Amino acid sequence: MELTCQIRLRYPRHVQSIACPNTRVVVGYIPNLLTVLRIAAAPVLMLLLKSERYDLAFVVFLAAGFSDGLDGFIAKRFNCETRLGAVLDPIADKLLLVTSFVMLTLLGQLPFWLLVTVVFRDLLIVGGYLVLAVLHGSVQMRPTTISKINTLLQIILVAAVLVQAAGWVSMPWVTRVLIVTVTVTTVWSGIHYVWVWGLRGGQAQRVDS
Repeated sequence: MELTCQIRLRYPRHVQSIACPNTRVVVGYIPNLLTVLRIAAAPVLMLLLKSERYDLAFVVFLAAGFSDGLDGFIAKRFNCETRLGAVLDPIADKLLLVTSFVMLTLLGQLPFWLLVTVVFRDLLIVGGYLVLAVLHGSVQMRPTTISKINTLLQIILVAAVLVQAAGWVSMPWVTRVLIVTVTVTTVWSGIHYVWVWGLRGGQAQRVDS
C-alpha cells in the first residue's frame, strides 16, 4: 500500500500528490541488519576481552543487548518478521553469550565447570532438535519460560562480571549468587527440554503407528 504525501507549490491552493516509497519495505531490513551487526560484535568482544578491556567490552555487550531488544520491537511493530531473522536472532544471542563465557572463563573471571554446564546444555538442545528432526521431520521448538529466565540470568551474570572486572564496583557476593542461579536454571532448562522432547517423540511415534 503506497503512502501519499502532499507537496505545496508556490501557491497554497495548488497541491500535487506524488507517490512515496513504502516505509515498511525500508524498515523491514533494519531488524536483520541489527542482527548481523550483533553477530559481527562477537569477534570484537573477544578481542576486547583478550586485551582485558573490560570497560569497552561492557559497552559492546550492552549495545548488543540493546540492539536485540530494538530489532525485536521493530519487527513486531511494523509486522516485518522474517524467516531469516527468526534463524539469525537466536544464533546472534547465543554467539555473544558463548563468546563471553569462554573468554571470561579463560581470563579466570568465571569457573570452568560453569562453562561446561552451559555449553553442554546448549549442545544437548541442538542435538535433541536434530534427532527429532531426523526421526519425525520438521520440528518447531520454542523457548520455554525457564529457558528465557536462564538466558536473562546469563546476560546479567556476564554484565555483572564485566562491571566488576572493569573496577567500577565491587560486588563478589552478587556474582556468586548469579553463578548459582545460572547453574540451577541451566540444569533445570536442560532437563525440561529433554522431558518435552520425550513427550513429543512419544506422540510422534503413536501418530506414525
